[in-house]
Amino acid sequence: MLNILTIDVEEYFHPNGMDAAVSPAQWDVLPHRVEANTQRMLDLLSACDVRATFFVLGWVADRWPEVVREIARRGHEVACHGYAHRLVYKLGPEAFRADVRRAKRSLEDALGAAVVAFRAASYSIVKSSLWALPILVEEGFRFDSSIFPVRHDLYGIPSFSRFPVVVHTAAGDITEIPPSTVRLWGRNWPVAGGGYFRLLPYAVTRWAIQRINQRDGRPAMVYVHPWELDPEQPRLAAKATSRFRQYTNLRRTEPRLRRLLRDFSFAPMTDVLRTAPALAATQRVLPLPSGAEVVL
Repeated sequence: MLNILTIDVEEYFHPNGMDAAVSPAQWDVLPHRVEANTQRMLDLLSACDVRATFFVLGWVADRWPEVVREIARRGHEVACHGYAHRLVYKLGPEAFRADVRRAKRSLEDALGAAVVAFRAASYSIVKSSLWALPILVEEGFRFDSSIFPVRHDLYGIPSFSRFPVVVHTAAGDITEIPPSTVRLWGRNWPVAGGGYFRLLPYAVTRWAIQRINQRDGRPAMVYVHPWELDPEQPRLAAKATSRFRQYTNLRRTEPRLRRLLRDFSFAPMTDVLRTAPALAATQRVLPLPSGAEVVL
């Protein structure tokens, strides 16, 4: 089974759990580590002969356009992570459209090619911000990976499909690819990457991906951040929960990721969907704003 590997390219101060500790006005004066960390991630993937989808912030693309070009040169897919890593449900429709448009332009100017896949900061397309999907279609995106079907304090639509679905909106269709979960005891449990990859024992991650591949017959989607390869990153004065989520087991990320890439096969997101288009289907129909719905 070919699984999906995604990388969210952002600085260590961009996670939304750090919003109260660092303001955007400080971003340009803090030590920058995203260029070196992304290069480290690229070298790791090259050593393992694996390609991935890189969701890059427009803020990063404006400052290090050569990083965007290097990602593409290495054979990876470049996708959009918004411009300033703001939560969709806090932006509102007009500000979200402006953020997405600015980010897409920055990435495409650096890349010289179209960018058609999107992931919101902190998976922040939730029930109250489903209006974002038709905006993405209007702005030229065909794929989205912003809805996490779990319960969480920052994100999540627990009732959403666990697997790729085609969402029909008044503006057109978009394929939604949720991060992976396992279904146990009547609930979806996140296993896809990020903090879950660092906090849970590796055996749990391996079991979960095997279960998704074998029992569900679907590819898993894993996500990691370049800053997770950087245990020496500056520590920020965030609240205890945010510090726990961000700094726990950073030294274990790289060896675990190397092991994961040996144990399973991975490819970029749209490559996997292109080779198996029937994966983007579901029996669930969900009401969305403006007459949108999930369709087979």
